[in-house]
Amino acid sequence: MEITAYLKTYCGWSEGVRATLRKHGLEWEEKDIIENPAFRWEMEQKSGQPLSPCVVVNGEMLADVSGDEVEAYLLEKELVKPASEPAPVPTDRGCSDAEHAAMLAGDPSGGKAPGKIQLVD
Repeated sequence: MEITAYLKTYCGWSEGVRATLRKHGLEWEEKDIIENPAFRWEMEQKSGQPLSPCVVVNGEMLADVSGDEVEAYLLEKELVKPASEPAPVPTDRGCSDAEHAAMLAGDPSGGKAPGKIQLVD
């Protein structure tokens, strides 16, 4: 399976997509649209819209999706089997305003206690 994920460095929606892919043991190419504006442009050209996350699975674009929507697609296409363990972070929503403020202030955990969430590049 070939997966490319256009994600933001720190974003609840993006982390939900990452968590969903990890939960199913999938490998993916990540394109950080914040760190590299060329990836944002590429995402917008391929998806026809500016919202993220966007995930390309075997050539099919899933635009502006949550982790839950990615999982539903993968299950529907029978690309994965249902996982017994839940994702370690919410996969159906973005960050709260407080979490965004903490991230902007340099706290990548979004103000959560250490060990509660792990954000990756």
